[in-house]
Amino acid sequence: MADDGPRRMWERCRGIVDGLELPDPFDAVTFIGMLGRARERTIEVVPIAHAPHIPCGLLVTTDHTDRILYATDTTPLHQQHILLHEAAHLICGHDKAAPTDSEAASPLLPHLSGALVKRVLGRTVYTEPLEREAELLASLILCRAEAGPHAPPRGTPQTRLESVFGTRRSRNTRRG
Repeated sequence: MADDGPRRMWERCRGIVDGLELPDPFDAVTFIGMLGRARERTIEVVPIAHAPHIPCGLLVTTDHTDRILYATDTTPLHQQHILLHEAAHLICGHDKAAPTDSEAASPLLPHLSGALVKRVLGRTVYTEPLEREAELLASLILCRAEAGPHAPPRGTPQTRLESVFGTRRSRNTRRG
């Protein structure tokens, strides 16, 4: 099946999101703090001024701490998505699979020596499977957070689409 890979990714991400504890009301920084406690690792959230040559988000992993850097000169919703995208890399274990690139973090975190930095993941290439998975997981976390803690089960993909766009019958009756 041509879409077997994307379908598996979708199902995996849905399963992950369904198992996450989300703060109520939802706040990305609070969620990241909860994630750090669950992982028994400190996760620092570091605001940065965005520049053209720097990604809008970075995940920097050291021996004892993870740092999520995010651009501050964007909308609050975009900042939240950047934070969740980088947190999704941690949730999916991408920090253990990604190549080391300590030079990418040095302009942003000059107080960290290159020897301390184990991994750097940047939000630059959305075609890579790890980026797509992190992007999907971040989006699903936001969807679940917006639905609220007492939202009814999401149902099938068709019922979810109908809840967003309405059924054909309900759209036709509204026009009349």
